Amino acid sequence: MFGWEFPPHITGGLGTASYGLVKGLLKRGADVTFVVPKAYGDEDKNVKLINASDVTLNIFDRHFIEHQKNLHYIEINSRLVPYQTPEEYFRLLNVKENYVENIGDSVFSEKYEFSGKYGENILEEVQRYALIATEIVNKDKFDVIHAHDWLAYEAGIAAKNISGAPLVVHMHATEFDRSGENINNVVYEIEKRGMEAADLVIAVSNLTRNIVINKYGIPPEKVKVIHNAVEPIYKKVFANEKKNVKEKIVTFLGRVTFQKGPDYFVEAAYKVLQKDENVRFVMAGSGDMLNKIIKRVAQLKISNKFHFTGFLKGEDVDRMFALSDVYVMPSVSEPFGISPLEAMRSNVPVIISKQSGVSEILKHALKVDFWDIDAMSDYIYGLLHYKGLSEMFKKYGKTEVDNLKWENAAKLLLGFYADLVK
Repeated sequence: MFGWEFPPHITGGLGTASYGLVKGLLKRGADVTFVVPKAYGDEDKNVKLINASDVTLNIFDRHFIEHQKNLHYIEINSRLVPYQTPEEYFRLLNVKENYVENIGDSVFSEKYEFSGKYGENILEEVQRYALIATEIVNKDKFDVIHAHDWLAYEAGIAAKNISGAPLVVHMHATEFDRSGENINNVVYEIEKRGMEAADLVIAVSNLTRNIVINKYGIPPEKVKVIHNAVEPIYKKVFANEKKNVKEKIVTFLGRVTFQKGPDYFVEAAYKVLQKDENVRFVMAGSGDMLNKIIKRVAQLKISNKFHFTGFLKGEDVDRMFALSDVYVMPSVSEPFGISPLEAMRSNVPVIISKQSGVSEILKHALKVDFWDIDAMSDYIYGLLHYKGLSEMFKKYGKTEVDNLKWENAAKLLLGFYADLVK
């Protein structure tokens, strides 16, 4: 498996979902090797993890030379190999027979230190990650190659080309989810190329499957759905967490970006506060809309009832849910959405947008169109003021998510793997 992030070092649901699926596969007896651009050493020791930043790439290796012919879009510069120009690099490739035998291969080997983040060099890192993939699959034999999201698709394609193993690409979110109709064409092309090269495409919801088929032209029979799950909480670590405020707490947890609908959360909060001042709203997350959201909260004069925590992960997420009375996910376009499951396992009633993949499987959640702030505010008010309603969603919601196991998702995936390797 090729991914881009792995807990505890994550920026959202991608790493959480990848980890959950890996653990489910391990429970089912699969032998999984997970490759990540940058590992930190504090990851789960039960998972066989390869840190791409530790892999040495030999530019004269036969498999690498063979593969680079098919990677015309990858630009090589001196940060990968110790030569100044692509022309010099390719010239050296051509003189291997007369040159390398005399001085040895090691001088032409180099490591690339990946940031593993989403910065301005992201496309460069995606390309180099693909080169590292050729070295990894050259050293070992794998039955199936599985790439998570567009950041790992090029690596998946490279691994398939070298190994001949079938390729599965996992679509956790499309470029249309992230950017609306103003898509980044480079990312779109990488997504499309990955899905076209794949033997099987896994979508996290029927919502995502329809986008893959209609927007990318992928044959329907090639696209299967495996819904995400959530890790159960076996002990109520934060059950007695004290709020230190008398008011009820309503929480938004996610990236503060267009896709997640944070602006609709603010407008609904304003409407609730017109009816009941004894409520506090929490926006837990960071993103490119954060400054805009803070300004809007100030304009509405509700800053004294609004809290911005920044990005939360791990135990801080569970602690936040332990303090919450209602969780809201007003996403404009959400391929799946694991956070409502995390809230429900913590006995928090949830309100989710109908434009989310998770709404396909949840029965005990209130569902609303992301743009309908009137309905959203009514639902929030109802859950805060009608104890019987809130208790019902807490009780049955907890039971519902406890039955959504990664092990079940893994069982379905192993069946798809088996069909590919017959």
